[in-house]
Amino acid sequence: MALPKTFQGYRRENKRVGIRNHVIILPVDDISNACAEAVANNIKGTVAIPHSYGRLQFGADLELFFRTIIGTGKNPNVAAVVVIGIEPKWTQKVVDAIAVTGKPVEGFYIERHGDIETTMRASRKAKEFLQWASEKNREECPISDLWISTKCGESDTTSGLASCPTVGNMFDKLDSSNVHMCFGETSEITGAETVCEARAKNPEVGKKFMKTWNAYNDFILENKTDDLSDSQPTAGNIAGGLTTIEEKAFGNMQKIGKTIKYIDVLEPAEEPSKGGGLYFMDTSSAAAECVTLQAAAGFVVHLFPTGQGNIIGNPIEPVIKLTANPLTARTMSEHIDLDVSAILRREMNMDQAGDALINETMKVANGRITSAEALGHKEFVITKLYRSA
Repeated sequence: MALPKTFQGYRRENKRVGIRNHVIILPVDDISNACAEAVANNIKGTVAIPHSYGRLQFGADLELFFRTIIGTGKNPNVAAVVVIGIEPKWTQKVVDAIAVTGKPVEGFYIERHGDIETTMRASRKAKEFLQWASEKNREECPISDLWISTKCGESDTTSGLASCPTVGNMFDKLDSSNVHMCFGETSEITGAETVCEARAKNPEVGKKFMKTWNAYNDFILENKTDDLSDSQPTAGNIAGGLTTIEEKAFGNMQKIGKTIKYIDVLEPAEEPSKGGGLYFMDTSSAAAECVTLQAAAGFVVHLFPTGQGNIIGNPIEPVIKLTANPLTARTMSEHIDLDVSAILRREMNMDQAGDALINETMKVANGRITSAEALGHKEFVITKLYRSA
C-alpha cells in the first residue's frame, strides 16, 4: 500500500494541525470542576475536563500539573479554551501559557464572584468561542503534520504476537514521513530495558532512556517495595497468559517495530522539540494517565492495542482501539475499531495489518469518530508525584 501523503485537518494559529475541533472548559483546580461542568452543560458542544488536583501541590509535582493542564489547552485538537479557577493568579498563568499558541482563551475566577455569576459569564464566552470554532474548516495537510501516540492495555498473549506488532509495522512504515510518534510506559519496559536502550538513535539518547528507567526503579525501592505483583503484570495480564513483567515488556516493545529508532526521551507531558520521528516519554503504564500525558504533549491521535479489553478514551485525543484477541473482538465489539485477530488464523499478514491500521488512522484523522468517542469515554487522569502540602 502506498502511504497517504495528506489528511484533512484543522490548521491552528501556530501552524500545528488538529484532527478535532473542541472548545474545552478547563478547570485549574478540583474545586472549580462544578462550575466548569455547569458551563459545559449550558453550552452544548463544549467539553468540560474535570480532574482531582491543583491545590497545595509544590515543586516538580506542581510543575508537572501545570505542564499537563496547559498542554491540554495547547493541544491542536482544541480550537478554544475557557479556563476556570478559584483564584486569579493561577488562572491567569494557565491562560497566558495557552495564549502563546494564538488560539482564543479566556479565564474566569470564582473568588469574589461565586459559582453562579462565574458560570453565567463563562457560559457567554464559551458560546462565543463555540460559534467561532464552528466556522473552522478542515484543509488538506501533509501527513508530516500528524502526531501519533501509542500505549497498550490489558495485554495478553495476542498483544505481543499480533496487535502490538501491527502498531510497530505502521510506525516502521511512517518513519520516513517525518510524522511525530510517541511511546512510553516506563515500568512496562522492565526486563527489556537493554533492548529498548539499543533502539535509541544514538548512545546519548540511550543513556538518557536508562537514566529515566533507573530513576523509576529507584523510586520503587525508596518506597520500600521490590514487589509489583498485581500491578505489573496485572490480574488481567496474568489471566491472558502473561506470567512475568519480562513477557509483558517484550510484547510491549513490539509497538516500535523492527527498524525505527527513537530520537529523544521526554519528561511526562513534555512537548517534543527535535522534529519528526519517534520519541519515548516517561509515563505511568496506567492507561488514562499515559494518554493524558501524551495528549498534553501535543499528540492528536492515539493507537491502543488491547488484549483482554481495556476501554480507555480521552476528552481531546481520539483513541483507536485494536485487538488480536478473537474473544475480545466478539464480546466487546463496540469498543474495537480494528480487529486483527486474522493474523493468528494466518488469514492476514503483518504488512496487511499495518496497512489496515494506517487506513483506520487516516479515517479518524479525516474525521471518523472512534468507538471510544462514540461511547463517551473521556478519561482524564493527572499524574501526581507527591502528596500535597
